[in-house]
Amino acid sequence: MGIVRTEEIKRTEIEEFRRMLVSCAALQRRKDEEGLKGPRAGVWVPECEEQDKAVCVTSGISYLGRAVVNSLLLRRFSVRITVENQEDLEKLREMETTGEMGTGRDRGNFRAVVAKLSDMESLSEAFDGCRCVFHTCSFADSAGLSGYSKSMAEIEVKAAENVMEACGRTASVRNCVMSSSLLACVWRGHDADGEVPSVINQESWSDESVCLNKKLWFALGKLRAERAAWRIAEERGLRLTSICSGLITGPQFCIRNPTPTIAYLKGAAEMYASGILATVDVTRLAEAHVRVYEAMVNGQASGRYLCYDQVVDEDDKAERLAREMGVPMERVCGSSASVEATPHRFKLSNQKLLGLISRALRCCFQEKEMVVEVHRFCQ
Repeated sequence: MGIVRTEEIKRTEIEEFRRMLVSCAALQRRKDEEGLKGPRAGVWVPECEEQDKAVCVTSGISYLGRAVVNSLLLRRFSVRITVENQEDLEKLREMETTGEMGTGRDRGNFRAVVAKLSDMESLSEAFDGCRCVFHTCSFADSAGLSGYSKSMAEIEVKAAENVMEACGRTASVRNCVMSSSLLACVWRGHDADGEVPSVINQESWSDESVCLNKKLWFALGKLRAERAAWRIAEERGLRLTSICSGLITGPQFCIRNPTPTIAYLKGAAEMYASGILATVDVTRLAEAHVRVYEAMVNGQASGRYLCYDQVVDEDDKAERLAREMGVPMERVCGSSASVEATPHRFKLSNQKLLGLISRALRCCFQEKEMVVEVHRFCQ
């Protein structure tokens, strides 16, 4: 009798779980139709519905863009990629041939369109039919010398404004995930009491005057672009999240992603001394983009997220990073004199992103367990 009772309890729990999933799916569809913002707090729907799987990635053949596209394809999204010109289309064809844009099984799930970040009309056409736009903010220094100039910062801000305005004009787009940078958070000035807050998290913003005074153009571009995106998202009623990442690393990152790499490390010695020089693997960063979007669809994600997997705060870490880049160690951590000249130490916190991802993994694991039980009872 005890065994029979246990089986009956399991059947009841499975049936209740099935009803909950059906109810959540119906609730999500109703709220989509009514234009509301997702299910009530505490309900996690692990998978996006089919209509939410059509997405667009700007600068989709960049170092980060490719990683985001591959991560989306692995999770069965239908991906549209924007490229700037015909030359980029040729590069894309080469990547398809070499398998850089997903496996053979996945290649049919994406296509590329030419849409300049400076042309709002072409962006609107590219976004049409997509539920989410991943704006990866990828730019290159045409001269190949400065890494990132003040004029490039202005171009980046204008591109962010165009992307957000195009999202607002496109009826199908409901969400945008923006790739920002830790540099938009870590260059702090003094608060009203004359002190510098010691913890840097998603609430932190870099001080524009500090970026200007130190000529940190990459930080300035990321800061202004993200602020512009948030302003337009509020005006247009768009759902936006931004992911503020550390220095992007990965296979041959310095060669394949030179402009952001060089630009990020301007001021590296000061960041190292202050405990705010951080890196993130490109694959993990791309996965974070997808996880955040899936959580947005289900009403579980909003605002800003800091994303990094290592803080470079010790000599051996600095030496390893310098070796990967092929530069002298002083380029990363400076001299002992520069370290002593920086009195403040800070602490980075990415707990908001870690909490979201761990909750997602935990809920998905629980769902898989229930699916196994359902399958066993249906046999």
